[in-house]
Amino acid sequence: MNSVLTASLPSSDSVFLGTLSLEEVRQRAPAVFAEAAHERTSPKYTFIPTERVLAGLMSAGFVPVQAQQAATRRASARHARHVLRLRRRYETVQLRDAIPEVVFLNSHDGTSAYQLRMGLFRVVCTNGLIVSRGAFPGVCVAHRGNIVDEVVEGAIRVADQFEQLAGQVERMEARQLPKDDQRAFARAALATRYPDALERGLSPAQLLRCRRAEDLQDNLWSTFNRVQENLLGGGLIGHSKNSRITRTRRISSIREDVRINGRLWDLAAEILAS
Repeated sequence: MNSVLTASLPSSDSVFLGTLSLEEVRQRAPAVFAEAAHERTSPKYTFIPTERVLAGLMSAGFVPVQAQQAATRRASARHARHVLRLRRRYETVQLRDAIPEVVFLNSHDGTSAYQLRMGLFRVVCTNGLIVSRGAFPGVCVAHRGNIVDEVVEGAIRVADQFEQLAGQVERMEARQLPKDDQRAFARAALATRYPDALERGLSPAQLLRCRRAEDLQDNLWSTFNRVQENLLGGGLIGHSKNSRITRTRRISSIREDVRINGRLWDLAAEILAS
């Protein structure tokens, strides 16, 4: 399998134009720089600020390109769930329209271990995809022990699977999907976010709407990306029970973003395996 595709390939320089400085990370996700854990954590909880873990990842050759934290109403924003997307400083695995990433999640309130998942950044639509743990197992590191070293080792293990990920994307690009199968995929995808889609006046056809010429193809990869962008990006027109016009919202929850992205990847992988 040749994982290096040349058409529309981003240059090694352009891949890192979006690298974040530590100050930019602080502005977008201040919880990365928390100075202590939430008071409700147990005595066994080892507090290591995400900032120190990030420094270890950067020393190992990873660079942050995106940072976000969950909005909180009652809980402390300093301890909120947060996510960093990172790329290898020197990436050798390249795809036609996407860049492989390590997705790093954490919180300091005792609700989440350090988690490392595989992701893809799709250049043509600036979408951040997250690969399911079923397709490519992630890494979880508990808040105890030698955390920094374990997270760095986990990130390296995740990145070592980039070659296999590239192969799966290539197979999605090669897999032609008849219209009926596209609709079935969109129907299953719609149910992952809206089990009551019919009551909301939403249809699978809305997820298949093409927003750009690059996604006009009838292969699995293009179908997957159309569905992903329309489902998570919001803007779908429906109607309420009293027939009022409604519009779906963009996913802003980190937890839901990870859940839905992972489920969509599983649905696509099931088609590949059939």
